[in-house]
Amino acid sequence: MKVLVPVKRVIDYNVKARVKADQSGVDLANVKMSMNPFDEIAVEEAVRLKEGKEHHAAGTASEIVVVSIGPAQAQETIRTALAMGADRGILIQSDADIEPLAVAKLLKAVVEAEKPDLVLMGKQAIDGDNNAVGQMLAALLDWPQATFASKLEIGGGKATVTREVDGGLQTVAASLPAVVTVDLRLNTPRYATLPNIMKAKKKEIAMTPVADYGVDVAPRLKTLKVVEPPKRSAGVKVESAADLVGKLKNEAGVL
Repeated sequence: MKVLVPVKRVIDYNVKARVKADQSGVDLANVKMSMNPFDEIAVEEAVRLKEGKEHHAAGTASEIVVVSIGPAQAQETIRTALAMGADRGILIQSDADIEPLAVAKLLKAVVEAEKPDLVLMGKQAIDGDNNAVGQMLAALLDWPQATFASKLEIGGGKATVTREVDGGLQTVAASLPAVVTVDLRLNTPRYATLPNIMKAKKKEIAMTPVADYGVDVAPRLKTLKVVEPPKRSAGVKVESAADLVGKLKNEAGVL
C-alpha cells in the first residue's frame, strides 16, 4: 500500500507570531520554521503503518511519499519527514501563499500521478487554521474521507477511523483509496535520530514548479488587514460572593 502524506512548512509552534508593521500579514523574516505539527503526526502514523508499530500489521504500508507546496526552503521540512522514515519527497515550488482550494487541486494532480491507496494528512495547518484541504481533496477525487482521526486501523481494504466528536467518540469505516486527516491524540511523533538524518540527505526529492501542474493558483480571497488580538485587561479581586454578585449585576449588567 502506498501512502501519500502532504506536509506544510509553518512558523514553529513555540514561536510567537508577529504582525507586519503595515498589517499585511505575519512577519516571517528571521523566524524559525518547522513542519506543521498535525502533518508530523500524519508522517509518524504512516511510518508506523510501514514498521508495524502499535496495532498495525508490519508492512501495511510499502511506500511513503511526502509532498509539500512552498518555497525551496520547504525541502528542509521534507527532509525531516524523510528522516522520520518516509521514502521519498515531492516539492511543488511556489513562493506565493497558495489558498486551500488551489492546494487541494495541486494535491489531486499528485494523487493522479502517484496513485496512492491512502492520503494521510494533518487536519489543519497552524498558520491559516482553515481545516479545509483534506475535505476539498476528497471531494475533488470523489474519495471517501474520515477526518479528525484519533485512531486508525487498516484492514480488509478499509480504513477504520475513530474520531472525536462533541458527544464522545465516533468510529467510521472508509473504503480505500481514501483521505484521512489526523488529530493530536493519534500518536506522539518520534525525534529523528542523527543516523536517519544523514540517510535522509540521500533520499530523493523531486522538485517541480507549480506552473507545470496546470492549476489556477490565483488568489480568490483578499486579506484586508492582519492585527494582533487585543490584550486582556487585568482582573478584579472581590472580597466575597456578595461583592461578586453585585459587580455582575450593577457593573457588568449580566444578572
